[in-house]
Amino acid sequence: MRTQKRCMGYVAIVVDDYDRAIEYYTNKLGFTLVEDTPQPGKRWVVVTPNVESDCNLLLARASNSRQETFIGNQCGGRVFLFLQTDNFWRDYEAMKAAGVTFCEEPREEEYGTVVVFEDLYGNRWDLYQNN
Repeated sequence: MRTQKRCMGYVAIVVDDYDRAIEYYTNKLGFTLVEDTPQPGKRWVVVTPNVESDCNLLLARASNSRQETFIGNQCGGRVFLFLQTDNFWRDYEAMKAAGVTFCEEPREEEYGTVVVFEDLYGNRWDLYQNN
């Protein structure tokens, strides 16, 4: 019997400028730029926290005023994305040194260590490490 592999390939996040977003995600969060391909009227820009990951972040520039209203508010103020790490303190300290905005102090939960941060646009993320 053949099994299918299914996974999330991309999660799109609305941004105001490709280059500004690339700079933030690569230099502040330590992501890798996977692809930056010009297309008519836009670019296909993909970054990833881990080049071996099946799930990547697609940086999608807003193309009209309606889309612009969602920049920084992808999830209505709730945590939108969850960045899992194998070394919480290493990544937390690196992100803090790079100027990432944290909304709270790191905390221990029953599942592991977590802290909420905001990206360049104000979207809220969890940085977490499972126990």
